[in-house]
Amino acid sequence: MFSEIFPFVLLLCSVSASGRFGDINKVQTSGASCRTAKQDKLTICGVQASETMAQTDLTRMNRYKSIIQSVSQKKGMDAALIAGIISRESRAGNVLVNGWGDHGNAFGLMQVDKRFHTVTGAWNSEEHVTQGTDILIGMFDSIRRKFPTWSTEQHLKGAIAAYNAGPGNVISLDVDTRTTGKDYANDVVARAKFYKKRGY
Repeated sequence: MFSEIFPFVLLLCSVSASGRFGDINKVQTSGASCRTAKQDKLTICGVQASETMAQTDLTRMNRYKSIIQSVSQKKGMDAALIAGIISRESRAGNVLVNGWGDHGNAFGLMQVDKRFHTVTGAWNSEEHVTQGTDILIGMFDSIRRKFPTWSTEQHLKGAIAAYNAGPGNVISLDVDTRTTGKDYANDVVARAKFYKKRGY
């Protein structure tokens, strides 16, 4: 019986490792721009800067690890990527005032914009992280339709950029040309890879 099931188990494991959204470890990244790095008064740029900022947020991020992992399991989106977005958007809640950021326009850990979405849940709740993840998944589907010849990992990176700037502002494989700091997706991917190595 086990010998018959075992190949199927291996197949399931390989699918869950990447899934329909691809493998974050295969997404190319140049990391944070020097402009973004200066927010933490860093003198370094690139992947090292992203990792340093992600490390700064790690203790706070760990408070939400169980929520992030729960949403990841339900939605099939990499927990490390959810953490990477939370780090970039709200520094794991550290820059929020009563759950709000972006001059009162964006809500919660994942900074859902009230101008485009009806925010749900408490700012640090599973309901909120689910909403943010659903928005990201919607962006993935939009980018996949817009660029059908791209690879899954390219769709994923485009989706991350679209989470920040909208799918209309993703115009080429250089997905960050119109994102905040012109590095949003590259920075998030680098942070996500950092969290991936730490159990997310």
